[in-house]
Amino acid sequence: MTEWPEGYGRRILAEVDSTNAEAARMAADLAGPTWILGLKQTAGHGRRGRVWSHPEGNFAGSLVMRPAAQASEMAKRSFVAALALHDALSDVTGQGARFSLKWPNDILLNGGKVAGILLESAGGPGGIISHIAIGMGVNLAAAPDVGEVEAWATRPVSLLSETGVLVTPEEFLDVLAPAFARWEAQIATYGFEPIRTAWLSRAAKIGEVITARTMREEWTGTFETVDNEGNLVLKTAQGVVAIPAADVFF
Repeated sequence: MTEWPEGYGRRILAEVDSTNAEAARMAADLAGPTWILGLKQTAGHGRRGRVWSHPEGNFAGSLVMRPAAQASEMAKRSFVAALALHDALSDVTGQGARFSLKWPNDILLNGGKVAGILLESAGGPGGIISHIAIGMGVNLAAAPDVGEVEAWATRPVSLLSETGVLVTPEEFLDVLAPAFARWEAQIATYGFEPIRTAWLSRAAKIGEVITARTMREEWTGTFETVDNEGNLVLKTAQGVVAIPAADVFF
C-alpha cells in the first residue's frame, strides 16, 4: 500500500448526507487538510445541484482544506483533483491509457464518465476563502442507471464493468490521497503551469470540435487548450473564446 501522505487527516464515516456538507461542518476545527470518506452517502450532489447517485461500493469522498488563497486560485484545485484521480485509477487498474480528462471536472473511462469533481468553498475577509471542499465521486462498483442522469449527459460507467477490477472505497482512498498530495506539492511549489501541462496531456478531445453550454450561451468550436486561468479555449467561427465554466458535449 502507498504510504499515507504526511500532514493529511483521514475520517471514514459509515453514513453521511454529503461529504462536502460534512467538510463545511468540520472546517472551522481543522488541524490540517483532511480526507472524509462516506461509505454511504444519502444526499450527494454534483454541479448546479444535480443529484449524484451513490450505489453501494462506490467512492464518495472530500478533501477539506483551509488555505490562505483567493477563490480564483483555489478553483484550479479541480485540475489537481483530476490528475490525482487519473493517477489513482490508472494505478489500481494498470490500464492508464483507457482514462482521459473531460473539462472541467470529469474523468472518462472508455469514453464514459467514471468520476466527477465538485469544488465548494466559503468566503472570508478580503476575498480569501475560509475553506474549500474538493468532493470526488467515483463509480468503483456500479454506475447509475441511465435513467438517473440527464439525456444529454455523458453515459455513466463503472470501474468494475469496464476493467474487471474491483477495489473498495477504503483501498481507493489509500491510493488517491498520496496522488493528490504529489500534485498539490507541484502546484504549491511551481504554480499552475505544470498542472496545466499535465492535464492537457491527458485531456479528451483536444483539437476536435466540441460544444460548451452555460445557462445562457452556447459555443461550438475546436478545443484548442486550457489557458493559465483554467478557462476552456475554443476556436469558433466568431473567433477565439475563453470560457470559465460550462457543460461540455461531444
